[in-house]
Amino acid sequence: RTPRCCLSAKAGSRAALTALAAKVKQLGGSYERFLERSFPRFYLLYSTFTRGIQALFSEAKEIRKIKSTMARQRLSVQQLPYREMERLRQVGDGPGAGESSWDVIKAIPIGVIAIPPFANFLVIVLMYFFPRQLLIRYFWTPKQQVEFLDAYDSIRRDLYPEVLDSLALAALSLPDPQLQRRLQQLCATVQGGSQPRVAELCAVRSLFSGSPLALSRLRVSHVRALSQVLFLTPYLPAALLRHRLRSHVLEIRHLDRAMLRLGLGQLSEEELRAACYLRGLNSAHLGMAECRAWLEQWLRLSCQLEASEASLLANSMVLLSLNY
Repeated sequence: RTPRCCLSAKAGSRAALTALAAKVKQLGGSYERFLERSFPRFYLLYSTFTRGIQALFSEAKEIRKIKSTMARQRLSVQQLPYREMERLRQVGDGPGAGESSWDVIKAIPIGVIAIPPFANFLVIVLMYFFPRQLLIRYFWTPKQQVEFLDAYDSIRRDLYPEVLDSLALAALSLPDPQLQRRLQQLCATVQGGSQPRVAELCAVRSLFSGSPLALSRLRVSHVRALSQVLFLTPYLPAALLRHRLRSHVLEIRHLDRAMLRLGLGQLSEEELRAACYLRGLNSAHLGMAECRAWLEQWLRLSCQLEASEASLLANSMVLLSLNY
């Protein structure tokens, strides 16, 4: 039996810790109010950093929970519900993990820097001077979120004409004159500023499972351009480049099927915009109805295609996004 004096000591220790925690929280609140009044620009960075750290730890906790469930129930990533599958993608450990895996790499030094006492002020300095280059999305202000997504989208949109030119060039080597005309008309439609219909894309789907438009047969310059459109590094040997692009596209296809099972109506505005952005459309300046209409169109195409037609899905990121 535990002596009564020991129980009293433990209870006293817990009470002291609770009182100390409350005092620290009170001082922290006073400090934040002082910063907000006296240094509003610094306060914005400080509060963004604080929320970012909390979100990062919450994300890590959620990932551990998902992986534990997967191990316990012996599930693959593709068997997960949409939100859990997307959560793994966002930390570079699931479908479509391209730019996200780079985010994880960038997060490591930030986590190390922030460990020593008061070192979080160094992170805040980095947030001020090098937010896009050194920090991940958790440490971006709302204004920076839009600004940086625009910047990344501008980089990939510079590749869109190259993808279209590569498609038009590949059309010249097609043996079937009718399918050749259809693909040339499709390219001309997009180059002329119009939006293709899903039916027009499906009419040429057979071309993308064989030579010269299958991912294994595309010209290397075409594969590099598509890789950059999907935020994947183009600086790999051709065979590895093709394998990684195919893997990435097929994983997005798995995400699409999980999203369809969930239903677009269940997605929040943030989820809807993020889903469009991942698939090639900059949704930052579009309304919710426009995002939903585009995503419905994408899902109609994606969920019809077989794995052997992954090349069409990759090229459709350009074909469906360029003039929307």
